[in-house]
Amino acid sequence: MLNRRTFTVSLLALIAAAPALADSIDDAKAYLAKYATQVTTWDGPTDSPKAAEGKKIVVLAADMKNGGILGVVNGITEAAGKIGWEVTALDGAGSVQNRAAIFGQALALKPDGIVITGFDALEQQASLEQAKAAGIPMVSWHAGPVIGPDEASGVFANVSTDPMEVSAAAAKWAFADAGGKPGVVIFTDSTYAIAIAKADKIKATIEELGGTVLEYVDTPIADTSNRMPTLTTALLQKYGSSWTHALAINDIYFDFMGPALAAAGIPGDGAPKAVAAGDGSESAYQRIRSGQYQAVTVAEPLNLQGWQLVDELNRAVQGQAWSGYTSPLHVVTVENVAFDGGDKNSFDPGNGYRDAYAKIWGK
Repeated sequence: MLNRRTFTVSLLALIAAAPALADSIDDAKAYLAKYATQVTTWDGPTDSPKAAEGKKIVVLAADMKNGGILGVVNGITEAAGKIGWEVTALDGAGSVQNRAAIFGQALALKPDGIVITGFDALEQQASLEQAKAAGIPMVSWHAGPVIGPDEASGVFANVSTDPMEVSAAAAKWAFADAGGKPGVVIFTDSTYAIAIAKADKIKATIEELGGTVLEYVDTPIADTSNRMPTLTTALLQKYGSSWTHALAINDIYFDFMGPALAAAGIPGDGAPKAVAAGDGSESAYQRIRSGQYQAVTVAEPLNLQGWQLVDELNRAVQGQAWSGYTSPLHVVTVENVAFDGGDKNSFDPGNGYRDAYAKIWGK
């Protein structure tokens, strides 16, 4: 039982802590505000080699069921049509073995360039070495935690938004939404270095702000359809109402969480609220727009990144340096989802990137 002096000291400590918590929440909201507005200004490259003619490229997709990867592949295809290149897209279908097989197919085609999308470049080290030995330029999307050239793997340029900013934004949204007292479960996949880096940043940000990480769950992206329903049910039983937010390194985890939440009697806008640190898939937009089992995605401009990959490969085949461009991110919520083209289900910035790239390519 507390005596009067102990009670008074505890009460004063709580009163003193209240302004600090309020300041932290305000800081988090200010951080998020800069990523919640429309992107209308082109801040990418304004010069480039003119389009190399008649190139044939192969796109290696980790898994075309993943909405983020599919969005990037669609952007590559669109940009290739503009620059005048032929594209062959191969689907790794979510397994290491399949990705090894399609890399072998790509090498057999002897393309002018290879684009790796959505898997760790070093996973296919032997194939990377063969591509380097054959003089085939490679660019990538989310093939590692570093943006730009990766000399270790031989990748000319790895394209991404800043993964640490994406992760910090997701964590800070959960912190502010929970009034400074989030209880979070983090979902990641240790198969990918970038996934671990993002999840570690989410964890560190939540803990630095004073929130609670209830659990750090390592579960394969490729098997989310099988694992997430039972995982969600088990976590609900374990943590109950203390689980306020689910944070994942990719939207695909939430493609399969909703039915388990609904079965537990949790409404679409109830807790735990789903917050994705990437990629801004079509299904994520639909969930956010309808208020059904996802509150936020920190979206990447997938189509723009497809154009950037083509631009980087155009530089690579002509012996030029990479562009140095890091694409913008967008914190998508129900309040601002209409920014992205009314009922469009992607972050496609209105900054004129298609015209900007066509101009520097001479197209």
